[in-house]
Amino acid sequence: MADSDTPHTPHTPPLLLPDAIHHAIHPGAAVLRLETTRSREGLLDGAWWPRTRDIATELPALISVLTAHLGPITRVGVDASAWNGLPARLVVDGRVVHLDSDPVGDDTVLITRGHNDHFALLVVPPDTATDAAREAMARAVRADNITQAAQILLATTPGPGDGVAAADG
Repeated sequence: MADSDTPHTPHTPPLLLPDAIHHAIHPGAAVLRLETTRSREGLLDGAWWPRTRDIATELPALISVLTAHLGPITRVGVDASAWNGLPARLVVDGRVVHLDSDPVGDDTVLITRGHNDHFALLVVPPDTATDAAREAMARAVRADNITQAAQILLATTPGPGDGVAAADG
């Protein structure tokens, strides 16, 4: 979502996820913060909440959306242990996208456009409760986020018998 999509004044910071966006987030949704400058200060560029652990079913829709905003996606790095079956490549919208099994952890997916332009997305596990998923996705897309993906998920997932854990950053 671009800053221009939300009204703000010079004295009020833009809202990254207005209330209407919170209600639209559901399994299968992707929330992105795609910067048009080279600063890219946050650790994550967005978040994705797949419906299942079937990468061949889930990934094409994400790739299509990202391609519309970023241009052709050439590679996707995922942790093979987090998904049910990992093909070497998928054909999405007539283009071959190579899948790499990287030890990035099941909490992150790395998207590559061109030869060396990477975007890191938090992956919210499919079985995450809606409120926890929304909170994790909102934290991931904050421009000033310096919290690792795994820590965001821990901080937003209620533990047994307690409320939401405190966030580290």
